[in-house]
Amino acid sequence: MNLPPRVTDRAFARLAEIGAADQGQALRVAVEGGGCSGFQYEIALDAPGSDDLVLEGQGQKVVVDSVSLPFLENATIDFTEELIGARFVIDNPNATSSCGCGTSFSM
Repeated sequence: MNLPPRVTDRAFARLAEIGAADQGQALRVAVEGGGCSGFQYEIALDAPGSDDLVLEGQGQKVVVDSVSLPFLENATIDFTEELIGARFVIDNPNATSSCGCGTSFSM
């Protein structure tokens, strides 16, 4: 059984703070080929599509397309604020290695 990604309360709170749902937008998390480790995350605000998995919380939505879903099985989508900046991050247990910036990974 494939476990879908989990979205933290902190990530949903950040989406609420920027008013994503008020604009009809969701946080899209996708996996694409490329990056320095083979795959890379694409994270953007976008409208939900008909074949997307929709994860909802606090009146906000995070969407994952059907092609990216197997790569994000049991991953955690979070939001972090550090000295270097604030960003959405993905903790992916399927990744065997990742680059220093955390946006690229291999399986």
